Formats: sequence, C-alpha cells, structure tokens
Amino acid sequence: MKRKLNLALWIVAGILAVVFLVSSSTKLFVPKEKLAGMGGAASRWVEDFSPGALKAIGALEFLAAVGLIVPAALGIAPVLVPLAATGAVLLFTGAVIVRLRRGERATIIGDLVYLAMAAFVAWGRFGPGRFARRSPYQRQAPRTAIG
Repeated sequence: MKRKLNLALWIVAGILAVVFLVSSSTKLFVPKEKLAGMGGAASRWVEDFSPGALKAIGALEFLAAVGLIVPAALGIAPVLVPLAATGAVLLFTGAVIVRLRRGERATIIGDLVYLAMAAFVAWGRFGPGRFARRSPYQRQAPRTAIG
C-alpha cells in the first residue's frame, strides 16, 4: 500500500511540476499584453495584475515546480516537498479567489483540480509521523518466541 501511495504522490507531483513549469515560463517570458490574449477568457485575469506581479507569480510557480521534485529526487531536505506543495495550495487558492472575484466560474474547474492535487501531495508527504523519529528513550516491545 505504501508503495502505491508513494507512486501516486510522485505522479501527481510530476504533473503539478510540469504545469508549474509551463505556466511560470509564460509569465516570466511573455509580455503581459500578449499573455492576456493567449488563452481567451481563461487568461483575462492577467489584466488585473502589473507586469512585476506576473513575474513574481511566475517565479513562485517555478520555485514550486523545483520544490515538488528536486528535494525528494536528490534526497536533500525532503521536507521541502510538502512545503512546496503547501505553497502550491496557497497559489491555487489565490487563483480560485481571483476567478471568483472576476466572475469566471466556468474557468475555475482547472484551478480546483490542481488545488486538490497539491493538497494531496502536501497531505501525503507531510503524513502523520512522516518525519518523526523514535525517541531513544522509548522502550521497545519485548520480542516473543514463535513456536
């Protein structure tokens, strides 16, 4: 069961990382005016933000993409993965709020799906006792002989 959950967490984190890489690259490298016209009604939210704010959102998305994969893949500070997933939850929560304020209810479904995926990764990687270590002062249960 643990292996299946771990595989599912890797797949979902990978999908989110790809989404964040694509999204961040457009926000970082495409001018605001062109970005607003690229996705039709789904990208009209860009009009509410300054170019600097869009670059900041793009940078956060890039950091989320890196944070979802690199620490666990390299085995260095794996606690960064659930922190990155929690940051992704906050990013998508902000996206949902912006869509609701703008009345873009038809385009909110994707954000809600990504929000749920990020919450799943955060839950799965934070999991109860995930980073807890057994205290050296805890007694071990006595071993019993089989026979």
